Amino acid sequence: MPSSKKEAFGKQKKVLHPNSRKMLAITKKNNRAIHKEQSKLAGTIKQNLIREKILWIQEHMVPDICPYTPELTAELLEKYIARHDEELDLIAQKNKVPNKKNRSHASREDILRMNKERDHDEYNGCGIEIPNILNSTQCEMLRKWDGDVRYLPNFVFRRFGKRHVEEMQRKILKSESKPVKPKIDTTASSEKETDQKRKHNDQKLKTDLTKMDTD
Repeated sequence: MPSSKKEAFGKQKKVLHPNSRKMLAITKKNNRAIHKEQSKLAGTIKQNLIREKILWIQEHMVPDICPYTPELTAELLEKYIARHDEELDLIAQKNKVPNKKNRSHASREDILRMNKERDHDEYNGCGIEIPNILNSTQCEMLRKWDGDVRYLPNFVFRRFGKRHVEEMQRKILKSESKPVKPKIDTTASSEKETDQKRKHNDQKLKTDLTKMDTD
């Protein structure tokens, strides 16, 4: 066998040591690539979940109301939390069949219940994150949105829940309960001052004329 072929064969059979610098660099590069793909996939999944939520909100908004009120937003989110109730009821009806050993659609039912519990906890806690439909610009933007995820960064998101409605209602009641200060009629007072000045000037003029006649 020629020496050049022997050298090539030797290079092919050469195995890198697991702890060698070259092997560690290759492993690090592969892990970085895997992590990058996983992050990209997680970001895509998160975007799609946000897209589905916003599309549901958009489709169930009351027409011709912009911006939304806190009360209407609360009603919309309560409907959003209960969006899978009908499907859960159907699964429950199927599982009521006598002598049925296994649950029908068990995994689907568990996922729907977990999602509902999470949404319910968020609504009663820190709030559910949605576009700020209490703002007229954001509300109008949501109505015109075509579902393209590229435009998601244009939305201003805020968390909205039960406590936010209660806080806003307290502020409204507080503002309504404040006593209204009576307005002072500045026109009448200014006219009165003018009349007094005129009388004073007339009296002074009469006094001056009297003195002149006396002299």
